[in-house]
Amino acid sequence: MTTRAAVLTAVGAPLEVAEIELPDPGPGQVRVRLAAAGVCHSDLSLSDGTLRQHAPAVLGHEGAGTVTAVGAGVGTLAPGDRVVLNWAPACGACHFCGLGEPWLCADAGKAAGVPYARLAADGSDLYPGLGTAAFAEETVVPAHAALPLPAGVPLTDAALLGCAVLTGWGAVHHSARVGAGESVVVFGVGGVGLATLQAARIAGAGTIVAVDVSPAKEELARAAGATEFLAASDDTAKRVRKLTGGYGADVAIECVGRAETIRTAWSSTRRGGRTTVVGIGGQDQQVAFSALELFYFGRTLSGCVYGNSDPAKDLPRIAEHVRSGALDLAGMVTERIGLDGIPAAFQAMREGRGGRALVVF
Repeated sequence: MTTRAAVLTAVGAPLEVAEIELPDPGPGQVRVRLAAAGVCHSDLSLSDGTLRQHAPAVLGHEGAGTVTAVGAGVGTLAPGDRVVLNWAPACGACHFCGLGEPWLCADAGKAAGVPYARLAADGSDLYPGLGTAAFAEETVVPAHAALPLPAGVPLTDAALLGCAVLTGWGAVHHSARVGAGESVVVFGVGGVGLATLQAARIAGAGTIVAVDVSPAKEELARAAGATEFLAASDDTAKRVRKLTGGYGADVAIECVGRAETIRTAWSSTRRGGRTTVVGIGGQDQQVAFSALELFYFGRTLSGCVYGNSDPAKDLPRIAEHVRSGALDLAGMVTERIGLDGIPAAFQAMREGRGGRALVVF
């Protein structure tokens, strides 16, 4: 079948909306008609070469939609089922899955390296960005990469559950393990940062400080749960300490992926504080610490992949908060666009503008 998609013809090239030939789902696969897809900073990183990406490709990994067909051997889903795409589906059999760490699954990224469709114009093989290719009206994915959407969650807004919300939720609840009354500082008020702020509020955090280079994001941050907002500056760490009794925050969560911001997040925490790095930076982003300060401050610094989440277990928990109104998905969306609006959304991310742009089909 033919469908429309935003195609990355080469790494570094602008996305172009084009017709693609999508095959019927094969054994163990399902076809999904997308309702919406979030435009994530990881898509920008794939398009510009910060993260490795085969090309030509259809990017997009934060999506939700409806199953339209299933391949042989698929017994878990049926046409008509509403699903959230999972860009890192765990195999359940590798070393890391055996350790109970499915977010580190060694085989989660395999689908991204296998062509899944063709460009209608010339028959060129197309690769699925992060295995999901959500910047298209329809996509074909492995059945275990499509998770049933819990009841009571709007299908369009549910796209955000596929990356931003699972990542922000997991950063708070699994990696940083924020406790009631603890102080939290979140660096970066984009889609993931907004989800992180909401998760910190739901966890019962006390002082919640949001930090961003754009003062225009203060209203978004406070609506998500920030009790304080700081425009990033050279003395950000000092200002965070002032807001947290002079000691520093119990927890810092970095959602930017820049060496300078990671270093500032670390310096913003108290002795014994915890810093979780969610942002994805380039190999050239080097962070330095002295041996003495590592000993003296006794802080913890940890990476966080996909929120250290098990999506199959976490989605139902998160859905409860969506249904109760505690977690506002729609409030994270600052722009609803079509496929042709993705390049402008990429530029907005480069410039640090807005929250989450959502492609609505």
